Amino acid sequence: MAVPKRKVSKARRDKRRNNVWKIEVPSLVKCSQCGELKRAHRLCPNCGYYHGRQVIEKES
Repeated sequence: MAVPKRKVSKARRDKRRNNVWKIEVPSLVKCSQCGELKRAHRLCPNCGYYHGRQVIEKES
C-alpha cells in the first residue's frame, strides 16, 4: 500500500490547490435605458430600470 513518507505541510497543500479557488470579476453590461454599466440580470443602480420597465423611482 502506498503511504506518504512525510506529512504534507499546509503551505504546500494550499499551493497545489490555489488555482481552484480564484474568484472571477463580475461581468458588466450596459443598461438599455441610460447606458451606464451594471451587473447582468440586476436592477440598474443609476436609473432604477430592469428589463425595460421602471422598478424603483430615481431622481434624474
